[in-house]
Amino acid sequence: MTRLSVEMLAADPVEPITSAGHAQLGIAVLAGIAVIVLLITKFKLHAFLALTIGSLALGAFAGAPLDKAIASFSAGLGSTVAGVGVLIALGAILGKLLADSGGADQIVDTILEKAGGRSMPWAMVLIASVIGLPLFFEVGIVLLIPVVLMVAKRGNYSLMRIGIPALAGLSVMHGLIPPHPGPLVAIDAVKANLGVTLALGILVAIPTVIIAGPLFSKYAARWVDVPAPEKMIPQRASEDLDKRPGFGVTIATVLLPVVLMLAKALVDIVVDDPENMVQRVFDVIGSPLIALLAAVLVALFTLGRAAGFTKDRISSTVEKSLAPIAGILLIVGAGGGFKQTLIDSGVGAMILDISKDWSIPALLLAWLIAVAIRLATGSATVATISAAGLVAPLAADMSTAHASLLVLAIGAGSLFFSHVNDAGFWLVKEYFGLSVGQTIKTWSVMETIISVVAGALVLLLSLVI
Repeated sequence: MTRLSVEMLAADPVEPITSAGHAQLGIAVLAGIAVIVLLITKFKLHAFLALTIGSLALGAFAGAPLDKAIASFSAGLGSTVAGVGVLIALGAILGKLLADSGGADQIVDTILEKAGGRSMPWAMVLIASVIGLPLFFEVGIVLLIPVVLMVAKRGNYSLMRIGIPALAGLSVMHGLIPPHPGPLVAIDAVKANLGVTLALGILVAIPTVIIAGPLFSKYAARWVDVPAPEKMIPQRASEDLDKRPGFGVTIATVLLPVVLMLAKALVDIVVDDPENMVQRVFDVIGSPLIALLAAVLVALFTLGRAAGFTKDRISSTVEKSLAPIAGILLIVGAGGGFKQTLIDSGVGAMILDISKDWSIPALLLAWLIAVAIRLATGSATVATISAAGLVAPLAADMSTAHASLLVLAIGAGSLFFSHVNDAGFWLVKEYFGLSVGQTIKTWSVMETIISVVAGALVLLLSLVI
C-alpha cells in the first residue's frame, strides 16, 4: 500500500507563491475552506462564487500577494476547463440525445420486460448504471423518477425497494466513473491514467452498487415503508415520438466511449511501446476527447436519426444540452482554481512534510479529506476537486494503478453521508415524498454505504496491485 514518504517532497516542482510557515498555511487552508462552506451553507451563494472568493481568501490568509493569488486561481481555472470542459460538454450532448430520442426509454422498457418479482431491484440497478454513464446525477434522477414510480405502482413494490437501487446506480457512476465531472477533475489533478481509472472504477463500482443498491434496499424498505407518492407521472420523451432507436444500438452507442477508453488502457498495458503504431492509434481513438466525440457523432445517427429527428431538431437538441451545464463548468473551473491556489501556496508540500512520520495510508488520507469537505459543503464535486488539489502531490511517487486508486479514494470519500446541505438530498426527498428523517434513513445511509464500501475496496485493491 502506498504510504506518505518524505521523498515525495522532492517531486513537487511548484514554487510556492508564499513563504508562510506551516502554522500560517494550515490556518489559511482552514480559513479558505471555512469561507467556502459559510458562503455555500449560510449565505446560499452559488458554488462558483464561493470557490472564487474562498480561493482569494486562502491566498490572502497565506500571505501571498493578491496579484499572484489571482494568477494562480486564473491559471487553475483555465487549465481545468481546458482539460475537462470539452468532455463535460460532449457528455451532456450524448446524454441529451439519449433522453430526447427515446433511447433511454427503450433501455428501460426492454429491461423491465425481462425482469419481475425479486429481480426487479437488480433490473433497476442495471438501468440506472447504464443510463448513468453519460448523464449527470440530477439529469439521471429526473429521467428515472417516472420509471421508479411506474414500476412501484404497477408491481405494488415498496418505493424504497425500487428507488434505492436506482439511486445507488446513479450515485456510484457519478462519484467513481469518468466522464462525470468529479472523477475527470481528480484524474487531471493527480495526473492519473483515465483508462486505468475507468477499469478500476468499474471493478470497484460493481460490488459497491450491489451492496448499496439491491441488498441495502431490503432494509431501507423496512425502515421506511412508503408507497409511490400519488402524483402525476411526468410524460416520457418517447410518448411524443413516432419511433425510437432500438435497444442494441442504443446500448452500443452509450458504451462506445467506455469501450474505446478501456481498449486504449489494455493496449498500453499489453504493448507498452510508445513508438508502436498500434499503441499510437489507440492512444488517439481511446483519448477521452476522441472517444466521447466519436460517441456523439455516432449518436447523431443511431439515436437522433433513428428517432426521426430532422437536422434542425438534432441541432436544437445539441444546443439545449449545453445551456444547463454552464453552472457545472463554472463550478468545476473555479474548483480547479482553488486547487491550483492550494498547490501554489505550498499546501501540498506542507501536508507531505508534516505527515511524513504518520503511518496513515495515502489513500485513506485522501478519503478522509474528501469526507470532511463533503460533510462541510454538501457537494460531491466540490469535495472531489478540493481534495484532489490537497493530495495531488501524493501521486508523484505512485505507480499508474495507485494514482488511479487515489482518484477513486477521493471519489468514494466525496459521496459520504449526504445531508441537508446537499441539493441531491432535497431532490430525493421531494421526488419520493419523504420526510427529512426518512430521507436520512434511506438516501443518506445509502450514500454512506457507497462511500465506505468503495473506500474499503480501493484500500484492498492497493494491497494486491
